[in-house]
Amino acid sequence: MPLLSVNAGCLAYGDVPLLDHVDFQIDAGERVALIGRNGTGKSSLLAAIAGLRALDDGQIWKAPDLRITYVAQEPEFEPGATVFEAVVGGLGEQSRVLAQYHDLSHRLGDMPEAERAGALDELAHLQHELEVSDAWQQNALAERVIAEFHLNPDAIVDDLSGGQKKRVALARGLVCEPDVLLLDEPTNHLDIAAIDWLENLLLVRNVALLFITHDRRFLDRLATRIVELDRGLLTSYPGSFAKYQERKAQRLHEESLEQARADKLLAQEEIWIRKGVEARRTRAVFRVQRLDQLRAERAARRNQQGQVAMRVDSGDSSGALVADLINVSKSYEGRKIIDNFSGRIMRGDRVGLIGPNGAGKTTMLRLILGEIEPDSGTVKRGTKQQVAYFDQFRTALDPEAPLHEVISPGSDYVEVAGKRTHVMTYLGDFLFSPQRARSPVKSLSGGERNRLLLARLFARPANILVLDEPTNDLDIDTLELLESLLQDYQGTLLLVSHDRSFLDNVVTQVIAAEGDGQWREFVGGYSDWAAWHLAQNKAAEKSATVKAAPKANEPAAASGSRAAKLSYKEQQALNALPGQIEALETEQTVLLEKMNDPTIYATDPGAGQAIASRLAAIDEELLVLLEQWEALEAKTAKA
Repeated sequence: MPLLSVNAGCLAYGDVPLLDHVDFQIDAGERVALIGRNGTGKSSLLAAIAGLRALDDGQIWKAPDLRITYVAQEPEFEPGATVFEAVVGGLGEQSRVLAQYHDLSHRLGDMPEAERAGALDELAHLQHELEVSDAWQQNALAERVIAEFHLNPDAIVDDLSGGQKKRVALARGLVCEPDVLLLDEPTNHLDIAAIDWLENLLLVRNVALLFITHDRRFLDRLATRIVELDRGLLTSYPGSFAKYQERKAQRLHEESLEQARADKLLAQEEIWIRKGVEARRTRAVFRVQRLDQLRAERAARRNQQGQVAMRVDSGDSSGALVADLINVSKSYEGRKIIDNFSGRIMRGDRVGLIGPNGAGKTTMLRLILGEIEPDSGTVKRGTKQQVAYFDQFRTALDPEAPLHEVISPGSDYVEVAGKRTHVMTYLGDFLFSPQRARSPVKSLSGGERNRLLLARLFARPANILVLDEPTNDLDIDTLELLESLLQDYQGTLLLVSHDRSFLDNVVTQVIAAEGDGQWREFVGGYSDWAAWHLAQNKAAEKSATVKAAPKANEPAAASGSRAAKLSYKEQQALNALPGQIEALETEQTVLLEKMNDPTIYATDPGAGQAIASRLAAIDEELLVLLEQWEALEAKTAKA
């Protein structure tokens, strides 16, 4: 049964239809990825479903009492709000009481004795309001989600980084316990660990998802169905992203053949209609009508949006050595960012820098490029270096400047790879029309600004490319083209990215932040580093288990002691607990694998909800068994 549906939905921007009589629905348990080129109207569709804007025509049907939560790409919060206030802010009237209760209960311990009596009375009144409105569950959920997102509930949201604000917005969406969760680019500004955690969280949550993302690994792991918005129409592709690519290529091929046949027939009919007077006297009325129809269809046809034509000039070769870091350390405000790191980057290396937000990736980049000096150690840098820097915050773009001035100040031409090109033609390669090229930078969307920054970056020769989060806001087609360009680039590449697929497809080595100022070099991409890291963690766990195991001469004595301290039934229960826990954990693993398999949703639409319910029940059962085990072990220790 559908939770919501869009029927004959229409939406236009100027004279361009973003939605052209589209139909769409989402069922319980589905996780639907909405994809398409930048500017096609994906965010507008999400906003319409969320009730933030109206369709020009058509209607949106929602199931009775349906709860929908929308997490925008750039979330907004009340100025001066704390994290806790922002997280519970979507709960209506309950949010006020929850925020007051949280604030007062946390300040109570520091209050002077004279004020405590009044505060306790106020706290009792707030507790009564929470009980009347049955809001205790939301309070507990808010505290748990804030802890899961590693946020400080009393921090001011205005002071947080972009990644932390995104976490606050996601936490607010989950606390509302929606039936349908709408996410617009949820991975933007999140580091890899947070993206991985969010994936696992959404996989086990019993909520229908409709999300927009450019992160192909996030999409491939979560989506049970992919819906593409292309030229005003929605096309549904059940299954994974890889299957979508195959079916999309086949559909475009069939579409091109059909259009070629239509164009050929139109050309033949145009020749016929222009024959001499004698031929026109005998022309059939139906052929004239068909010609009019063919002309109308050709005029109404919306061809697929062109591809970005990127090319980069690697300029003159740099020296063989780019940078040699020897026992380098760097600290800020007493915090060790880099501690005794050594590494070497040679000409032609494609290096990815990975690590959580705040680990010091930008600091490492600046050390390599010579923008800052280390506190200790030495950095040897190569010669003949021409550096082009892509800034994730786009500070290199003047918001008031027109696009053509950003690309080529004071000149109508740019020279790329030895070829002189008019600036308007060059911007056209990046899908900016001549009218758009005369607009100011501030009028561009996030994806368009990234494209402009790439155009500016590639308009100058550079033998060292530094890309800091270049994938944010780019659509998947442009991402794949950028990957192809960087794979063929002859210079040196330094890349900071949280896009795991992009890292795997582009870099040949990584420098990873290991925590506490420790950095390590690895050959390969992100997946190679992740596999090594997982193996190290498993080895550490195994070592800890071996150390904790009793010695060979201890089991008999331990068993005898336990038998004396526990009753027969308690001893039997304690002996059975490890097997019961292992069985539940095995079932949990099997169910998670099933949930990640999109084929089960094609045969059984309700499978996702059933699996999610069982996973939640397993969590509860595991908690009960672990508590029993802890209680029995504690009783043994006391006896």
